[in-house]
Amino acid sequence: MTLLDRAQRPYAPAMFEEAICYNMPMARRQTLVQLSDELLALLDERAAKSGRSRSELIRSAVERELAAEREAAIDKAIVEGYTRIPQPERDPWAEAAAKRSIADEPW
Repeated sequence: MTLLDRAQRPYAPAMFEEAICYNMPMARRQTLVQLSDELLALLDERAAKSGRSRSELIRSAVERELAAEREAAIDKAIVEGYTRIPQPERDPWAEAAAKRSIADEPW
């Protein structure tokens, strides 16, 4: 989908946000990573198969590792929140939404 296609949609402001913020290169710092010969060979093999650079593959792996840690922290915070303030036995808002949802079904 091109930016022009998105501009024709009612949520065009998101297109501008993406064009302005998300497509801008981020400042990067170079770092040295030591790898075994075996790991380097596997990395090179994966890079050749995927058409991606070593750096891109390493960045992606680091991002996944850190994202998993952040997601675990968020999960823990949610559990702690429900432990402190448990969900009520009956939730009138959820019940009303469920009833509307069932009524809207074409069965």
